[in-house]
Amino acid sequence: MSTEIKERFNDAELAEFKELIQSKIAKAQEQLALYKSAYVNDGNNGTDDTSPTFKAFEEGSETLSKEANSQLAIRQEKFIRDLKNALVRIENKTYGICRVTGKLINKDRLKLVPHATLSIEAKNLQR
Repeated sequence: MSTEIKERFNDAELAEFKELIQSKIAKAQEQLALYKSAYVNDGNNGTDDTSPTFKAFEEGSETLSKEANSQLAIRQEKFIRDLKNALVRIENKTYGICRVTGKLINKDRLKLVPHATLSIEAKNLQR
């Protein structure tokens, strides 16, 4: 019976996480493209010939929508960057090691948040 504490994930586990992360990057990039196209799209719905009041509401709504899409795009870009950094950690075989405790992050946590760099224990210490 071995009481040895695992210091890192084995290569098969790392390959599994790499596949998961690559699929998440692909989906995130598709989503980012949607946000950017929605942001760039001028959304002119032909309100030129309607009442000035309605046109003002329409322009205000359009501005809010562009701001929201811009914020979503920024968050998505950060998410993609975090996922790509996780791929680097996989290549370095340091993936899944908590940057505070040095212990292995729970595998279930990494499946839900594959770019995590903190264990639950370290995350709770931050509060």
